[in-house]
Amino acid sequence: MMWMRVLLADDQPRVRFALRVLLEQQPGLTVVGEADDARDLLAQAEATHPDLVLLAWELPGLAAAGSLPALRTTCPGLLVIALSGRPAARRSAMAAGADAFVSKADPPERLLKTIGGYLRS
Repeated sequence: MMWMRVLLADDQPRVRFALRVLLEQQPGLTVVGEADDARDLLAQAEATHPDLVLLAWELPGLAAAGSLPALRTTCPGLLVIALSGRPAARRSAMAAGADAFVSKADPPERLLKTIGGYLRS
């Protein structure tokens, strides 16, 4: 099984906590950091070199779309799954280069299934 280092980026502490608890129960996933704004996201990515970023599409600081090129430069091969409570954000996230989009309203199994598709790759 492939191991994946995950960086969580969301400005809501409760969301980050829930994601951490969910992911740490999954074999093959290790949460390597958390960020609450775009500046912190870029610093954490540089420090931890994650394989996957779970990116809140409305992350404060810099538009999430604007952070994707810098993230991919810092971490070549990085996977980005955009998260949002707004279903309309799917289109902009995918157009900006996110690898996948999961609604925050979806059940946790949807996120795990999306991540699992990359673990098996």
